[in-house]
Amino acid sequence: MNIRKKIKSLISFGFLLSFAFAFGYENQKTDTLDIGEYLKYVDGDKIYPSAKQMEMLKAVMPKHPFQPAPAISNREYWEKIANSTSGQAYLKEALEVLDKQPEVPITDEIYRRANLEGNRGIYKPRYYRTMDRLEHFILGECLENKGRFLPQIKVYIQAIMEMKSWLHPNHDDKDNGVLEGRRVSIDLGARKFGMVLAMAEVLLRDKLSDTLRKEIAGQLQWRIVDTYLKSCSILDENNKWIKSTSNWNSVCTSGTIFTTIATSDKEEERLAAVGSALNSMKYYLSGFGEDGYCSEGLGYWGYGFGHYLYLAQILYDYTGGKINLFAADNPEKLKNVGNFPEKFEIQNERCAPFSDGVSTISKKGSNFANVLSAMYYGAIKPSEFRMEEAAEQLVAWAHPKAFTPEENLIERKTELPDHSYFDDFGMVISRGKQQEPFSIAVKAGHNAENHNHSDVGTYVLVYDNDLISGDIGAPSYTAGAFSPDNKARSSWGHPVPRVAGSLQSNGNEFSGKITETEFSIDQDKVIMDIRRAYEVEGLQKLERTLVNNKKGKGTITITDSFNASEPMTFGTAVMVSDAYEVLDDHTILITTENQQIKVEIMAEGEVVGILPEIVPVKHLRSGKTAYRIGIDYVAPLRSGSITVRFTPYH
Repeated sequence: MNIRKKIKSLISFGFLLSFAFAFGYENQKTDTLDIGEYLKYVDGDKIYPSAKQMEMLKAVMPKHPFQPAPAISNREYWEKIANSTSGQAYLKEALEVLDKQPEVPITDEIYRRANLEGNRGIYKPRYYRTMDRLEHFILGECLENKGRFLPQIKVYIQAIMEMKSWLHPNHDDKDNGVLEGRRVSIDLGARKFGMVLAMAEVLLRDKLSDTLRKEIAGQLQWRIVDTYLKSCSILDENNKWIKSTSNWNSVCTSGTIFTTIATSDKEEERLAAVGSALNSMKYYLSGFGEDGYCSEGLGYWGYGFGHYLYLAQILYDYTGGKINLFAADNPEKLKNVGNFPEKFEIQNERCAPFSDGVSTISKKGSNFANVLSAMYYGAIKPSEFRMEEAAEQLVAWAHPKAFTPEENLIERKTELPDHSYFDDFGMVISRGKQQEPFSIAVKAGHNAENHNHSDVGTYVLVYDNDLISGDIGAPSYTAGAFSPDNKARSSWGHPVPRVAGSLQSNGNEFSGKITETEFSIDQDKVIMDIRRAYEVEGLQKLERTLVNNKKGKGTITITDSFNASEPMTFGTAVMVSDAYEVLDDHTILITTENQQIKVEIMAEGEVVGILPEIVPVKHLRSGKTAYRIGIDYVAPLRSGSITVRFTPYH
């Protein structure tokens, strides 16, 4: 975006020149940081910036801290916001909870129990209600400036500072090291506790006493800044997410950087924090395919990539566009990531719940990622704007055009293509075009993906609006949820083969590869080699073939073929989360809320048996009971082929 136009836009919305100064527009230079060049000077495997990188950063970063919005004393700005529709709505929400008391600290007993059980319900709502209310009180006071939020703001700040640990208890170690004060680390909760206190400090300023402001500064220093920079310098046990490819990296990094650049009065710390973030985001972005594929699914795309975009926005604003993470060192890939959601939908707002992903495009929660993806990558602009954090709201108020529905806006909803092929991870969506479309998403991938399930070859069938069969999705996050022995996470709980009694192994090398594709109007065909997902001596070939015949009402077949050097047991599975009936020794009828599908089983080589079993996991995220319908040869053999054919049944 042209900087002069940006400044003009901001001023026209009520920003004073003093705020432009705070955002880093003074002494504007034409230089921008070449992030590709910057990354060449990384110091070995360190995240902490090298001397050369620090030198490059000094040329583009302001000498003063970041101001995410004007302080409360800038009444011209805040009264403009207060008179806006969104400002009035925000103030109304803040007033509705003004009499609520903070729900932290939780007791040590609850903390330890939550850690032991992985029980999020006994602490997480308390944490986030407390943070959400305090955010509303802070911005509410800025909007109103009557002082009636200040008593609660002080009560809430004090309650947060009295917490022994800001972590989600289940993110502490098994000995509760953070709770006991033996170490300090940042997680998804701690980064937000830090952001909220930082926001109070930089927006309210002298509305808070000097004593309270000093205490806030001290807490942020040891709970956020010091531990982050220490881990970036020497990777320790506290913040291993700084090299993660998952949403943890972008979420924790964005909150940490906000806190550091907004509150630290040490230029060296601000430079080091931003420099570390740039090095760290290299790892986060490597978790996406060049084609934009997000193995974490749509929910975590919104959460993780949304915080990446937030980080990009505050650094862009802070440096007057000189640090541009919207393009980083690979603008084409980032454009693909920004447009991922509309390519990943199967149909009728259904999507594949691979790994721990969601199965439905959400109409709730933040769609901040979608808005900024529309702004920077040409993605579909939402017709409504939903924000969950005050930090997002500040960006929305600072960039009103991006967060304002266009006049006579008709949401751009393009027709889904006949197929989508994410070739980096080996994932295909084959879409039926019938009146009641019958479609399938199938994935090769590997068994070290983020939120990994051992699921090379998994698929999900969708008929019109209903999920019919295939991947049963994630277990709820309770104790043992992430264990590879959890049957909803292992390949036992997925519609994939079991060979010689063995399930798939875990690791990047245990993978599948799409070897052939054929796409046409009437039929799509995908062949994948999934042999490498199994550690089975003597297994010479294991192929999965998908055929989506789109004629008539549609027929989808999955065929698993294998060859081995010696006889071995072999079978596959049909996974369902709805009612089913085994009609005979080769036919199953699946009945969902609105549909029925006939499943026919055909085998070459020997007789197969059908064995239904309940998936023994109490807490599946779908809330349903899932079943594994095993289809196994009754005797070992050297080669064989099992075909499962799905046909709408009327």
